[in-house]
Amino acid sequence: MKTNTKKVVTFGEIMMRLSAGSHQRFNQAAQLNINYGGSEANVAVSLSHFGIFSEHVTCIPTNDFGWSVKAHLQAHGVSTRNIIAKGGRLGLYFLEEGLAHRSSKIIYDRFDSSFANLDPSQYKWEQILEGANWLHWSGITPAISTQAADACFQAISAARQLKINVSADINYRRNLWQYGKSPLEVMPDMINLSNVLIGGLVDFENCMGIQATDFESGCLKVQQKFPSISKIANTERISLSASHNKISALLWDGDGLHRSKEYELTQMVDRIGAGDAFVAGLLYGWLNEFSNADTLDFAIAACVLKHTVPGDVNTVSVKEVQDLVQEINVGKLLR
Repeated sequence: MKTNTKKVVTFGEIMMRLSAGSHQRFNQAAQLNINYGGSEANVAVSLSHFGIFSEHVTCIPTNDFGWSVKAHLQAHGVSTRNIIAKGGRLGLYFLEEGLAHRSSKIIYDRFDSSFANLDPSQYKWEQILEGANWLHWSGITPAISTQAADACFQAISAARQLKINVSADINYRRNLWQYGKSPLEVMPDMINLSNVLIGGLVDFENCMGIQATDFESGCLKVQQKFPSISKIANTERISLSASHNKISALLWDGDGLHRSKEYELTQMVDRIGAGDAFVAGLLYGWLNEFSNADTLDFAIAACVLKHTVPGDVNTVSVKEVQDLVQEINVGKLLR
């Protein structure tokens, strides 16, 4: 994986994914398959495969599972030099893959993880962000614990002081906010220091208190309340079944709304991490000074290809994404 001079730093928890294979139900499975993933780390891995120097910052337990997380990231070319290890446990999630009209199911087991109990003072953000062009965070991190929220805010603040671009996939996860704070008490201060948002109307309402009837009017309200936000993007998914979806994307850039083409997904291998692949596509486009329309086309194509890759992370190349955008070699046998 050849890298260019750009550098992206991501911050967030990584979990072990345990999935029942061959579309089995949990009560049928005699064994579970192991993968590792987390929203922000998935973005770093995808960018690494696009040739961007990526670094993921997190907290892992001092046991074999923690070391496996580092090995997972390193195998994909992601820097782990600022990962902190401490006692505790690695968060888990269990995946039952649906099929046709049976929905997929996820069960989380991430309470009291090493990441949830991290020490914010251990992260020296000015040093970590030295030479970085971009910091990416998600709304999952501040939802986990007070400590995680504090560390995330410190990272964003440092990036803003260093004039580094900051993107936020603000995805609202209702079940995660269990430590006594609501999203509206925590998220606005972080969003106010960010430049780019990924989110939809539900996220706007729950994370910023903004209600709107359509995406464009919602974006206008976000920009009025948070003037630092220059771009907002989101995917639109129609789930006809667990195996058959349609997906497209929107990008508001302050001047107007860009809409991607719609892709029909009829043989989905794994949709986990597709949103993260979309984010990575956006960042790649902007880091390489694509137009906003071309950035959106690249991002949604990266998202579409992720549905063909097992596991949480997208391992496709820039050329594969560009070929799909241009409808070259789609579905062919390449020799």
